[in-house]
Amino acid sequence: MAYEAGTLDATLAAAAGNDPVLIAELRLAFVESLTHQLDLLRRARCDGNWQIAALRLKGLAASFNAERLMVLADQAIDTAPGDPVAVRRIQTFLDEFAAG
Repeated sequence: MAYEAGTLDATLAAAAGNDPVLIAELRLAFVESLTHQLDLLRRARCDGNWQIAALRLKGLAASFNAERLMVLADQAIDTAPGDPVAVRRIQTFLDEFAAG
């Protein structure tokens, strides 16, 4: 599952214009927020907390137009709390996006 840069990077570029410093700040903000939301998902043990954490991930993805992350969040919503496959897929997305 490779990171798909298209829409997310286009959204960042549209928001920041030609300002590479601002693009870097927006990327960092996205990574930090995704890291936090993924941590909440990992710690969720009941259906309610899992659903809320997955929905927050989906909201973050939607706000940055990260289509692949929206799909992964939808998949997490449909799984049981603590599903290691869902968590691993989102972690992989995060790692690949953060790497550049």
